[in-house]
Amino acid sequence: MVETADSDDWIRCFIGLGSNLEHPVTQVASALLELERLPQCRNLIHSSLYRSDPVGPPGQPDYINAVACLETTLQPLALLDAMQALEQQHQRVRIQHWGPRTLDLDLLLYGDQQISNERLTVPHPYIQERSFVLYPLAEIAPQLSIPNQKSLAECLKNCEKGTLERI
Repeated sequence: MVETADSDDWIRCFIGLGSNLEHPVTQVASALLELERLPQCRNLIHSSLYRSDPVGPPGQPDYINAVACLETTLQPLALLDAMQALEQQHQRVRIQHWGPRTLDLDLLLYGDQQISNERLTVPHPYIQERSFVLYPLAEIAPQLSIPNQKSLAECLKNCEKGTLERI
């Protein structure tokens, strides 16, 4: 049985999407549609798509990234399970840490909650360092504050855009 919050307790979540294999634009665009169809989720909005240099091992293709916002009644681990099921539908294979992938979905924020367990850390531990997260996030939620951290505007001041570009 899927663990949910009370039916009136919709939580606003932000999800980072990325792909650099098997037609990345198509992978991310498909995943955005699939996120919208997840059970107990609604009101999906998302940023534009962005191209970014890869983080991790050298020699990878560039990434296509986006950030989505949705409301859900799913508990954090149930949402994570649903997101990982979507990754599996896109034939994600976990061979190399920060290696190339068909689809990567990261739960960036779950309401104003702070979560730290063996499966999930929220806010995402690298949220303040990643231009490919912060700039798309600012596009859809410019007034956002990251729980127990800084405002999004402050994070952007300390994170160079680098080669990130909206496509």
